[in-house]
Amino acid sequence: MTALVAVAHGSRDPRSAATVHALLDVVRALRPSLDVRASFLDLSAPRLGDVLHAVRGDGHRSTVVVPLLLGKAFHARVDVPGAVAEARLPSLDVTIADVLGPSPLLESAALRRLASIGVQSHDRTLGVVLAGAGSSHEPANAAVRSIAARWASGAGWAGVEAAFASMAAPDVPAAVERLKARGARRIAMASWFLAPGFLPDRVARLAETDLVAPPLGADPEVAELILHRYEAALAADLLTRSA
Repeated sequence: MTALVAVAHGSRDPRSAATVHALLDVVRALRPSLDVRASFLDLSAPRLGDVLHAVRGDGHRSTVVVPLLLGKAFHARVDVPGAVAEARLPSLDVTIADVLGPSPLLESAALRRLASIGVQSHDRTLGVVLAGAGSSHEPANAAVRSIAARWASGAGWAGVEAAFASMAAPDVPAAVERLKARGARRIAMASWFLAPGFLPDRVARLAETDLVAPPLGADPEVAELILHRYEAALAADLLTRSA
């Protein structure tokens, strides 16, 4: 069976890698027969190239690399293909799957994280900040803003604002001020991050609220989405070969 190699960004914060491993344990529980391996682009081990070499060394002839990234920004467009090319494994057929986002499964997981801290829909006193990393690639930021707009139209809160830790506007304090101007008396922060780390901690501090949802983490729907991306990549590869 074609191996699944998940690749996350990596972080100096050990909670990040631990969360990735926990998430992949959920994937393995959903598909026990599948060889699922973790890898990282930077700051954490093992690196993607090393894992691809190990996959080939264990006898696999093909693998699907699934980027554990929420948007198609620089890491997805440049770093992941670059790391695959740098591994130089012509005897291993490597297919790169699409990134995780956008997906209703991610939104469902993020809303469930909000509910876990006591946030309820149709609370007109509450404003929600949907906080993401931010990117120099504007379409990645636009995808987060689109989610915030969708939530704003249906959740019944005072408002929902996207905010970014870096590279894009608005930042968290600006988003909070916008929500307060709409009448929000309390602020909750939803997390558009896969795992804990420096940036999630930073936006949580800036929100100045006790209502901070945890990152998406080892969620069953996120695990299901990883398998969807894996299967879609396999199907697309098969179509390409049969064309």
